[in-house]
Amino acid sequence: MEGLPTSPPAGAYSNGHHNNQNGTTQTDHLKPWKSHSGGARSRSRAPREVDAPPCTDFDKAYFQSYSHVGIHEEMIKDRVRTETYRTAILQHQKHIEGKVVVDVGCGTGILSIFCAQAGAKHVYAVDASEIALQANEVVKTNKLSDRITVLHGRVEDVQIDEEVDVIISEWMGYMLLYESMLGSVIIARDRWLRPGGLILPSIAVLYMAPVTHPNRYAESVDFWRNVYGIDMSPILPLAKQCAFEEPSVETISGENVLTWPHVVKHVDCYTVTVKELESVTASFKFQSMMRAPFNGFAFWFDVEFSGPANTGAPSSTDESTKTNPSGGHRRKRANPDEALVLSTAPEDPPTHWQQTMVYFYEPIDVEQDQVIDGSVTLTQSKENARFMNIHLEYSSGGRSFVKESVLR
Repeated sequence: MEGLPTSPPAGAYSNGHHNNQNGTTQTDHLKPWKSHSGGARSRSRAPREVDAPPCTDFDKAYFQSYSHVGIHEEMIKDRVRTETYRTAILQHQKHIEGKVVVDVGCGTGILSIFCAQAGAKHVYAVDASEIALQANEVVKTNKLSDRITVLHGRVEDVQIDEEVDVIISEWMGYMLLYESMLGSVIIARDRWLRPGGLILPSIAVLYMAPVTHPNRYAESVDFWRNVYGIDMSPILPLAKQCAFEEPSVETISGENVLTWPHVVKHVDCYTVTVKELESVTASFKFQSMMRAPFNGFAFWFDVEFSGPANTGAPSSTDESTKTNPSGGHRRKRANPDEALVLSTAPEDPPTHWQQTMVYFYEPIDVEQDQVIDGSVTLTQSKENARFMNIHLEYSSGGRSFVKESVLR
């Protein structure tokens, strides 16, 4: 693969940055900080010890980036995201009322406050970024200091001297696994969650599908063929590299999708391990539903807010997806009794996650019913575990291709 450009291409598209993790790092170690708003209380079972990864300079830069209020404003203003979480908390109020909750990556504290409003006995709001200081002031302003304890530090490092009944977290990154925050939820689960406790969300599913997007190609590449009557076609190779070498986070519509989607990874938050997230591989076989230029692959995800693992509550996740994580199609929630789903699919209302696109340098013309098969491997970057390496091998019409990129 050719060298990555040193800066993202200008324009209206994001290349996957929630924030700049390559910026100046915070040099001093983050120390756990606890607000004077209740403290930890003893219960019958002591918290379990787990192996926690060290806090790297990349981690510190990541936490520092979330100190800026703008990213929290963007997430809170995403009404699909925020209202789905509030609805999920109310739907599971019987599991939250009178119980102890930990909010992993609490940000401004909005989910912690929703849980307190739903009757939680006590909420531990944990965040490693400086936004925790603001969250503590929000808690005080809303007169919830007796029921919400803000802990400033990593979940891996802070101390909670009791088991918890509920873990809630908005951990999903672009393409679901970018930023690797799910690992912190796993650590919290293994340290503090009592047997039979609740995790929200409970299930996550990453999907992919081939897409056609000729307008995107035209505006980023074909533009250079005639610029105010001047032939600037020598710029085409650089234009393609800048536009399509890295993944792009943007909004597409269902009309751009060439086939039924395919499951890349099914995550059960009650059982998933940190190890299995280090590398994810799935084989795929698509059949195009139309004649069109095949411009790349789109990735998106759903998360499901189902009940505790031992309740037998109905799930909207297809059984074939659970048993065969590399196969199956996305299935809508069939009835209100099934689990609530937050979807980032192209045909659903847009969210700040949008969809993650991996474009080709050149489109491939496909016919209706033409097969597209291959495999995808997603690997945590050795440079920075919060980045994601994407390796695609795919074939269609007797031709084979490889595409590698990094979501950073």
